[in-house]
Amino acid sequence: METTRKHKVPEMEGFQARWYAKNRGTEAQLAQYRRQAAEVTAGWPEGAEVLEVAPGPGFFAVELAKRGYRVTGLDISHTMVDIARENGAGLEIDFFQGDITQAPFDAESFDFVVCQAAFKNFRQPVTALNEMHRVLRPGGYAVIHDLNHEATGADIDREVARMNVGVVSGFTVRQTLGWLRRRAFTPAQFEELAAESAFGGCSVTADGIGLEIRLTR
Repeated sequence: METTRKHKVPEMEGFQARWYAKNRGTEAQLAQYRRQAAEVTAGWPEGAEVLEVAPGPGFFAVELAKRGYRVTGLDISHTMVDIARENGAGLEIDFFQGDITQAPFDAESFDFVVCQAAFKNFRQPVTALNEMHRVLRPGGYAVIHDLNHEATGADIDREVARMNVGVVSGFTVRQTLGWLRRRAFTPAQFEELAAESAFGGCSVTADGIGLEIRLTR
């Protein structure tokens, strides 16, 4: 039986959600989303159906849709869903409010699943992985990008400098990343979670403050 993580991160709603969306929507951040979208989708077939778990403001989902993919987003925050719908207007994206541990989708609904910077906040990480596995079609895979618990303070400083959010917001973002890092998983912990899940295993790559985890169905 899975152990539920003790510390719950409150869902971002209202002003906090809009502040977060503003800071994630700088030109430097949007350029990074474009680069990540190009990297993640390398080799994907045209018109593939993609689920983004916890898309937040929807910036990454928008970049995926611009590349011709059919994107669905599932976020636990009502405010984030509203913001994401505004940002994705006119594109082939559907955003839903809901919890990945009880995903409101049929089995084998998607070719790929992506999750950016949110997995560390899930209280039932193995259940979340099992749901990602359930909604994937055979041969599909999930890509998770998240903080590395082993990232250093210098790694965080370099990441914030790249964000180009200004001095005041930069200080806040640096403090927030430091706090979130304490919740994040190490590569070894991700491997343990994947082994316990329906995926049975994963590959983990470290890069700067982050990790990329790939899990194939």
